[in-house]
Amino acid sequence: MTQSATPTKPQPHVTHTVFNQSSPRVDVNEFDLDTVLVDAVRRHDGGWGEDELREIGALVGSASFKHDAALTHTHLPELKTFDRWGHRIDEVEYHPAYHRIIGDAVRYGAHTRCWEDPQPGSHVVRAAAFMLFGEIEPGHACPVSMTHAVIPSLELQPDVAANWVPKALSREYSGDLGTDKTSAIFGMSMTEKQGGSDVRANTTVARPVGRGGPGGEYLLTGHKWFCSAPMSDAFLVLAQAEGPGGEGLSCFLLPRVLPDGTRNVFRIQRLKNKLGNKSNASSEIELDGTVALMVGEPGRGVRTIIEMVAQTRLDCVLGSAAGMRQSVAEAVWHARHRAAFGATLADQPAMKAVLADLALESEAATVTAIRLARAHDEDADDHERAFRRLATAVAKYWICKRGPHHSYEALECLGGNGYTEDFPLAMRYREQPVMAVWEGSGNVIALDVLRAMTREPESIAAFDHEVHLARGANRTLDTHLDRLRVHLGELVRLDPASAQRRARSVVEAMALALEASLLVRFSPAEVSDAFIAARLGEDRAFEYGALPDGADLGAILERH
Repeated sequence: MTQSATPTKPQPHVTHTVFNQSSPRVDVNEFDLDTVLVDAVRRHDGGWGEDELREIGALVGSASFKHDAALTHTHLPELKTFDRWGHRIDEVEYHPAYHRIIGDAVRYGAHTRCWEDPQPGSHVVRAAAFMLFGEIEPGHACPVSMTHAVIPSLELQPDVAANWVPKALSREYSGDLGTDKTSAIFGMSMTEKQGGSDVRANTTVARPVGRGGPGGEYLLTGHKWFCSAPMSDAFLVLAQAEGPGGEGLSCFLLPRVLPDGTRNVFRIQRLKNKLGNKSNASSEIELDGTVALMVGEPGRGVRTIIEMVAQTRLDCVLGSAAGMRQSVAEAVWHARHRAAFGATLADQPAMKAVLADLALESEAATVTAIRLARAHDEDADDHERAFRRLATAVAKYWICKRGPHHSYEALECLGGNGYTEDFPLAMRYREQPVMAVWEGSGNVIALDVLRAMTREPESIAAFDHEVHLARGANRTLDTHLDRLRVHLGELVRLDPASAQRRARSVVEAMALALEASLLVRFSPAEVSDAFIAARLGEDRAFEYGALPDGADLGAILERH
């Protein structure tokens, strides 16, 4: 037998070549690429924060940050009720990626920078930072939002605020529990299993230690059905106060660790198995002689904590808008890198129409969100405060409801890839509903709009003034505004039952009027005309992609 002079070498086992797949959407600047957000920040007096927002955009757009975001939804929080020796510790263990992400968000002031450095546009810059982080990893945004939102409520009790507000304003972060920390993350817990949104049905009891009253120490006993971010350093909770300090549903600050270093009684019964928001632990807790301090007046707990709720409702709008931005960015990226039937998907007329329609929805949400953020700045006058009271609720109802369907349609643009957990839109599809449920689901918010119109009629006048700033620019919008005035006039004269039945349709009409008015004033005509025709025109359709003939799809998409 003759041997070959050159022995055969092992060859790589290559069965096929991968092509026609989009490249990873990483190492991009998420701020610079978001033309709509950049324009809105500049327009609403936030230009002074652009350099920092650009740093955030590069950070959250990096491959490492996006990998961390994926890890937080793969390695989920785990409840550790006891340590190895049998001591009850009631801790939640997170993947280190979660701590890296929330640490970055705190370092850049996505939690409380608007309170730390109040000036025109402070809420705008903070909102943009919050949106950029939440666009890539939304779960950590819950405790970040609550830490932001707790400040106005704490300030109603100066002696409590003196200790806790400086910790909330800190840009340091530690996930450990202890008394030696110079920073703090906050949570909240209002609902109970028997009441849900009807927080006045709460049965948790607060008994005073001593005389009690505002700033006084109480012992709380009861069960809380939802407590988000249970590893926070402190929480605002509601409980029924008893004793000489005053009675009734009141607000309390509950620390996880007491001043002497011992753990407060905070028994985590279980973590909620949620549809989405997986990286953020939500829990059910038992309080049993748990130490807390009264914040605000006894019996005025809802009024005290509503200051926090107002801010978190705005953050629900910001979070939904951020999710829409991620959905559009991922769908457009895929369509521009994938070919079918002889052309890239982005150049196929049917796909181009869907992408443009998704972009319209995203732009309307972003423009509205940043306008609302500006209305929350400290220089807001009475007119602006009246506007934000009504407009925040209206936007919370509508934009948060639009989020889930929007993410689904974007997911479908990726085909089978979109339906897998390897791509971020499956996570986003599961994530978007939480913004509609948290801080008041649809009916609660619609009824809140009715309440505002009844109790604060100046809010109707402010809202009406805002939307009519666009009058005369688009005939279809003008017709809608005329009808809306009629409907609002009718609504406030109806009996309560009839008003409730009509509330959703009127709030929807208000939201579309606000979005359309802002687009007319602040976006190119190609955008506003297409949006108004698709949402308010005679030929409007239920699904994305049914845009009017003549819509400049290329100009719409160029902004995204």
